[in-house]
Amino acid sequence: MTSFLDLAPFVPGEEALIKHGLLDLASNLNRESAKLTGRLADETAETIRQHMAVVNSYYSNLIEGNRTLPHEIRQAQQGAFSHDPVTRDYQLESISHIAVQNWIKEQSPSLSRVCSPTFLLEVHERFYQNLPASLCMIKHDDGEVPVAPGAYRKRPVTVGRHFPPAADYVEQLVTQACEHYAGKLYAGDKRLIALACAHHRLLWIHPFLDGNGRVIRLWTDAAWKAAGLESIGVWCLSRGLARQSDTYKGRLARADFPRQGNHDGRGYLGETELALFAKFMLETAADQVQYVSNLLDLGGMQKRIRSYVQARNDSRVPGVKGGLKPEAAQILFQAYIQGALERSTALELTGATESRTARRLIKQLKDDGLLSETSSRSPLKWEIPEHAEPYYFPQLAPGA
Repeated sequence: MTSFLDLAPFVPGEEALIKHGLLDLASNLNRESAKLTGRLADETAETIRQHMAVVNSYYSNLIEGNRTLPHEIRQAQQGAFSHDPVTRDYQLESISHIAVQNWIKEQSPSLSRVCSPTFLLEVHERFYQNLPASLCMIKHDDGEVPVAPGAYRKRPVTVGRHFPPAADYVEQLVTQACEHYAGKLYAGDKRLIALACAHHRLLWIHPFLDGNGRVIRLWTDAAWKAAGLESIGVWCLSRGLARQSDTYKGRLARADFPRQGNHDGRGYLGETELALFAKFMLETAADQVQYVSNLLDLGGMQKRIRSYVQARNDSRVPGVKGGLKPEAAQILFQAYIQGALERSTALELTGATESRTARRLIKQLKDDGLLSETSSRSPLKWEIPEHAEPYYFPQLAPGA
């Protein structure tokens, strides 16, 4: 039998919080993520979020062994699927992951909704409902078993050395865990620590036959955002977890261990390893916030936009032809700062004495995907085409 108390401790005690610096880490993460939000125009933030949705999908799926590269995902978004059936199926998996991210953003759920079994089940259902059959079958000793979208597992599983609770207890444990972490025990920065711990505890339960890692990472993003952590989507937790995949999986595994002696908390599971897991999650998130903040620094971004324009003129940018006038750098930089640039302002920034020359440059920037518009009179939005990503966001993803 498994009871809810077998998940204790749910959050490290006060002494452990102080010993491992968790409150300071959570406070720093909260502060830096808020500063990042304040530096971006709304339109620019949304452009980056849409671009990062592909990156987040790539890294979250990479942790599970799907190595479909970002450019392959973007090709699939445009309907250009690989002829290789395995690659095609993984492209569909990534598209499904992005669709769930977009759905969560549109819902903008409250913390009480995120911390509910219904929400967790719906994330799983939406992720699996459009996957190809090959990715909905799991091998077991008695043959292949289908994964039921949005349904708790009905059979026993093992995860490395961990034996999750019997299937009969899953629904009850998930319900109780959600109620606990949604409750009023945790507030402010401590809430972020608690939700980092919930990431492990939900994986410890292993609610689903498959897809637990991806679903819980999507859930964690949604939970932290609902708890007030800003700029999620502009920075990508899964990127940090994937770049330290062995450490991430190792921390998860060690947090499965029972209490190690009388000085390791008072619950069934170890307090020290839970604290170290929460510390890893907070430090990883802060590292990604810092990485993106550095990239979005105005001076650095201006320099990288100029480097992109220079590379275009040196024919060093694959996937696009033709050079750009030097004035293009200023137009793109101002569009980045403002999110959307009035056409009259863009035309002035060309420095051209002839309106025909100015309009030709603006058209070229639109044709190359560097600017976009919703109508012939709308402001011009800053965009991140694939050929510009390696210059705008170096080392964001493979090939960048």
